[in-house]
Amino acid sequence: MNAAVLRLTVPARAENVGVIRQALAGLAEAVEMDSGALADLKTAVTEACMNVVRHAYDGHEGPLEIHATHNGELMTVSVRDRGSGIQPRPTEPAEASLRIGLPLIAALSDAFEILGGVEKGTEIRIHKRIWVSEDVEADGAAADGAGPAAPSGTDMRIAAGAMVRPVLARVIAILAARADFSIDRLSDAVLIGDAVSAHAASDFPDETVGIKIEDEESSLEVRIGPLAVGAGERMLGEMRIPGIGASLAQLVEETRIETGEDGGAEHLVLRISQGR
Repeated sequence: MNAAVLRLTVPARAENVGVIRQALAGLAEAVEMDSGALADLKTAVTEACMNVVRHAYDGHEGPLEIHATHNGELMTVSVRDRGSGIQPRPTEPAEASLRIGLPLIAALSDAFEILGGVEKGTEIRIHKRIWVSEDVEADGAAADGAGPAAPSGTDMRIAAGAMVRPVLARVIAILAARADFSIDRLSDAVLIGDAVSAHAASDFPDETVGIKIEDEESSLEVRIGPLAVGAGERMLGEMRIPGIGASLAQLVEETRIETGEDGGAEHLVLRISQGR
């Protein structure tokens, strides 16, 4: 049975494809995926993502969703839009389109599927063997036509365990670099991700680590949760940066715990900026 290990939602913009590639690279590191297989997978996923960026929302901005699973032998990555769907269509001679994209995805995948259609968006599922042997070288638009609202940041759901650290470290690093963080502050941001990764899985419902990162001007806001009741305080009280023992509070400008109106799930929010 395949295990869901990564869910990632970003605005369908070209610059966010790099975030997706880094998340996949981190996941591949965790499962020790063959480097050649990973290169093929990243290229195929990039092609599918760029077709969402170019075609799915007809000039509007909507969500680009990634769902990755693996069963120890096969990695499956689903690329989904919620717009008008990715459909082959006439293009200008210089414009890239699925007339090139689908053959490329097919050539780089061990198998792939296209699901959905114009009214419900499209999902492309790309299947790739984690190891490559020597002889084996795969909801509808709104009435006003604007489609579903694009997410405001990078939203991830990662199965707790060994997957969290390599995925989160790579995603935070590329977002910090995009926000023009210095090397020192980029390192601090990655250490925050390491601290989150080291925390007990039992504080996350269903043992799924939820992280949302808003890349604002000159800063990142990292929202961790939902958490079990009391987990936010425990994380702040117990979390230490691996290797140096410092508290999170020494690396960030702001910490706060948000609780739902019904007193239920908590979120721990941390904000880190370019400089201090």
